Amino acid sequence: MSTQPQTPETGDTAGEEAQVVVVGAGPAGSTAAVFLARAGLDVLLLEKGDFPRDKVCGDGLTPRGVHQLVKMGIDINAPGWNRSRGMRWVCGGREVLIDWPSNGRYPDFGLTRSRHDFDHLLVQHAADAGARLRVGTKVTGPVTDRAGRITGVTAEVGKDKRPVTFRAPVVIAAEGASARTALAMGLERDPVRPLATAARRYYRSAARTDDPYLELWADLRCSRTGRDLPGYGWIFPLGDGRVNVGLGGLPHRKHGPLDLRGSLDLWLARLPEEWGLTEENADSPLRSAALPMGFNRRPQYSRGLLLVGDAGGMISPWSGEGIAQAMEAAEVAAETVALALTRPAGPQRERALGRYAEEMTRRWGRYYRLGNVVGDQVFSRVGYRPLLNRRTMASPVLLNTLARLLTHLTDQPAADTIDSVLNTVVRLVPAGGRRR
Repeated sequence: MSTQPQTPETGDTAGEEAQVVVVGAGPAGSTAAVFLARAGLDVLLLEKGDFPRDKVCGDGLTPRGVHQLVKMGIDINAPGWNRSRGMRWVCGGREVLIDWPSNGRYPDFGLTRSRHDFDHLLVQHAADAGARLRVGTKVTGPVTDRAGRITGVTAEVGKDKRPVTFRAPVVIAAEGASARTALAMGLERDPVRPLATAARRYYRSAARTDDPYLELWADLRCSRTGRDLPGYGWIFPLGDGRVNVGLGGLPHRKHGPLDLRGSLDLWLARLPEEWGLTEENADSPLRSAALPMGFNRRPQYSRGLLLVGDAGGMISPWSGEGIAQAMEAAEVAAETVALALTRPAGPQRERALGRYAEEMTRRWGRYYRLGNVVGDQVFSRVGYRPLLNRRTMASPVLLNTLARLLTHLTDQPAADTIDSVLNTVVRLVPAGGRRR
C-alpha cells in the first residue's frame, strides 16, 4: 500500500468514518495507530501539521523507550540512531558515570534522535501498518451525542481550512500539552499537579556529538533569583555533529516563573571552550515548551475519549521523560480499544474502555504519586543537588538506586536487591488517583 499521507490536494477527506480516530501524530498518536491497525481496526490518524516537523524535546530515549520501539518493530540499527551507554551526572565539581542496568527486561542502551526525524519515522510506520494518515488537519472540537459522549471530531483541513467531520465510536486524544480535545470535553488540568517547563537548542559540537553518555547537570542556578535551578540541564549527543542542550525546571509557586534563557546562558558560560557551545555554533533558535507531569489531567478515559501521553499529563514527575511513557500508554490504549470494540455499544463496551484508566493507575499511580510529592517538596524548591551530594556521588549502590528510581527502570519481579528495595518503597505509597 502507499504510505503517502493524504492531504486536501491528494485525497478526499470529507465526511470520513472509522472505528477509531486518533488526534495527533506524535509518538503517542502514531504508536496508538500502529497497534490499532495491527489489531485489524480501521483507524484515522489526524495531524494538524506536516512531516517532517520539529518538536521541543531533549531527543533522548532511556531503555524504557527503546523497549517500546522494539515492540513496535522499529529498526533501531538503521542509520540515524545514536546509542548511549548510560548517564553522566555532574554536580558540585564532581561527575560520575552510570551505565544503563542490564536486568533483562529492558535493553542495556538508550538512543538519541532528533524529533524532526523521530516523529516522521513513527508516523510512516503507522501508515505502513495500515492507519489512514491525514496531515494538514487541525481538529477544532469534539462531536458528541445527546448523552455527551464523543462520536467524532470536527476539523479544518488544508490551507483553505475546509470544515470536515470525522466520525468514530472511540477517539484517542494525543495532541500533546495543548490537550484541546480533552479541554473541550471538560477534562481540565489539575492546577495542584506539577507543570514543568523546558527549553532546548541545538549546537554543532564535534567534541561532544559522539559522547556515549547522556550528560546531566544538577548544580545550575536561576539567572533571576540566584537560587538552585529547580531541575537540571542536559547535553545529549546526536552523533550527527550536533548536540541537544537544554534545561528543564519545575518552578515553585512561591518563587515565580523561571528565566530559562538567562539560566541557560549562565550555564553555557561555565562550560569548556573546546566544546563549542557558543552562539556562533548554534544550529537552531532556543525553543521552550510546557511539560504536563504526574497525571495532572484525569480521568484518562471519559465518555468515549482516551487521553494518551502529554494530553493526559503522563510525563514522569521524577525525570521529565515523556516519550517512553507516551508510547507505553498508547499501546495500552490501543489494546483496550481493540478489546472493547468486540463488545456491543453500551454498558459492556463502556466498562471495557474504563479499564484503560485503571491500568494506567495500576502501572504508574503509586510511582507518580510519590514523584509528585518529591517534586513539590524537593525538586521545585532546591532542585536535584541535595540528591547528588558527596555521599551519593561516592557510592555506586546509591547512584544506581537513584538512577533506577528517576528513570523507572526496575523489574517486577525484582531482578536484584535494588529492584526489591525500590519496588517495596513504591508499593507502600497509597494508590490514590481521584476520579471525576
